[in-house]
Amino acid sequence: MSSPKLYTLGIRLKSLAIFRSLLDDPVIEALCQYLESTGADNSPESVSRYAQFVSCLYGTEKRTLAGYIQSITGCDENAYIRIIGRGAKAWPELEEDLRAELEVLQAVADLTPETLREGLDWDGYLPKFAVKKLDIAESYRERCSNIGRLGYGIYAKYHMFYLNPQGKIVPVKNPDGTRLSSLIDYRREQQIILDNTMALLEGKPAANILLTGDAGTGKSSTVKAVVNELHDLGLRILEVRKEQLHQIPEILDELNANPLKFILFIDDLSFQRDDDNFSALKAILEGSVSARAQNVVIYATSNRRHLVKETFSDREGDDIHRNDTMQEIISLSERFGIQITFQKPSKQTYLDIVHHLAAQQGIEMDPAQLDMLAERFVLSRGGRSARAARQFVDSLR
Repeated sequence: MSSPKLYTLGIRLKSLAIFRSLLDDPVIEALCQYLESTGADNSPESVSRYAQFVSCLYGTEKRTLAGYIQSITGCDENAYIRIIGRGAKAWPELEEDLRAELEVLQAVADLTPETLREGLDWDGYLPKFAVKKLDIAESYRERCSNIGRLGYGIYAKYHMFYLNPQGKIVPVKNPDGTRLSSLIDYRREQQIILDNTMALLEGKPAANILLTGDAGTGKSSTVKAVVNELHDLGLRILEVRKEQLHQIPEILDELNANPLKFILFIDDLSFQRDDDNFSALKAILEGSVSARAQNVVIYATSNRRHLVKETFSDREGDDIHRNDTMQEIISLSERFGIQITFQKPSKQTYLDIVHHLAAQQGIEMDPAQLDMLAERFVLSRGGRSARAARQFVDSLR
């Protein structure tokens, strides 16, 4: 049995231009293959292709085809959404094509198992999927009007990213879920970072931040927690390793056209005296024309305040211009607009963190015993820190 209506829908799908990348989606590809088979009397093959399409839909963990179409349409990175993301206006021909293509995608979203079976000469059992009515055009227009908060492409699906060895921006699919509520103490430091990040999100001038202090005091966790708190407002984070710093100007060129706001995060930053990356980062922080983006700030953590490892010869003057050498060493840290120091917690603060984490984990123990064990634990850890407190509580579990 053939179905001209379904066959025609398959042809309309293959005519997509703005949303052409959707044709590479496994569900859409399987649907197109099934719709194509409905143009001829090829029942066994059509049954197989129908089942393959439903199997692909099941694999997305979406109950409805309409919900899936809404999701992939909203996240698609295409010529239209990039223009809107830059704050520009699409030309009339593109707007006309968008309307036509959203009508096609609406027709796909409206498909039901019963409608699809019209192309089959088969009375046996076939898998089904749930049906839901959604306005694809309305949801897409809404996304476009909130593009600065929702984003597009991979930035619509994820909020934490890293730069892989090939220099490609890759999403973190299982990100660190730390929240500010789980971080004890350092409220003043957290508020400074929150305020600066909110300024970025609101389009106000925002500073690059250097977070220094002892290891394990929660510098990195604080930055990631801030992103977890604010990503719904359009904030994303991209982690860059020290040896990738020379790629930042190229990254900024890409991110500058994006409607979202970004934190470039450099963890555990320090340099040797002759490190080429030192000059690269210094030039970026100076805000050269090629490396300036209004929607990006750099947050870096370091266990060293001056970032460059000094030697006694630096201090004592093997160099004729000793003062110039020292100024060069400290100049990088001074190029961060905000510097925040995370001090080691006092004994009482450390124990407060321990008690808070233990309560979170449902650990019941005599407070005096807990204090004694917590203090004993840090004797072999080189000092008290928030990290040591978490490791201690984990050991109790």
